[in-house]
Amino acid sequence: MNRIPEIAKQELEKLLNGNKNFINGKPTAQNMCLKTLQNLALYQEPYACVLSCSDSRVVPEIIFDCGIGELFVVRVAGIAVGPNVKESIEYAIKKLHVPLLILLGHDDCGVMKFANEQYPEIPEHFQSIIKSVYPVIDGKGKFDCNNEFARKHTLWVEEYLLNHSDIIRSAVENNKLYIAKCHFDHNTGKVELI
Repeated sequence: MNRIPEIAKQELEKLLNGNKNFINGKPTAQNMCLKTLQNLALYQEPYACVLSCSDSRVVPEIIFDCGIGELFVVRVAGIAVGPNVKESIEYAIKKLHVPLLILLGHDDCGVMKFANEQYPEIPEHFQSIIKSVYPVIDGKGKFDCNNEFARKHTLWVEEYLLNHSDIIRSAVENNKLYIAKCHFDHNTGKVELI
């Protein structure tokens, strides 16, 4: 993988420092009012795109101490990737020129638990989500720890995006985008780089 572009490095440091504010219970985000929204009524300039789980305990704007207009967030159960998710990320890169993509997995992910229990069967419901998680298990067997499963899935998501998106791959190759693979620990509140 190419080196991290300077602007992406700065934005990643800003988000990790915001996570420290969250952990310490001292958020500093200022852009959380109607005035901010009105100022951004006709445009947006987020500095990062975050793909995170829909889990109600994983709210990127809060855990990274950000306000309105700072993050372009794509949320889907289990950070399961498919055409709509991929295209949402591509939009952030191609149209909004974000220099940083955060892939944010987390502890106690219900999708990982469900997939681990169901494997190798394809259940009647939640098929697209399960099918996007099973490649991590295929050929390796079930995981003893669902949190480790979530970390491996985050790494797989990066591989999937690079292999299925010319826009994402080109941005990374041309040092216009950095993909940070992260994991959120519910017990500590910390976002760790994988």
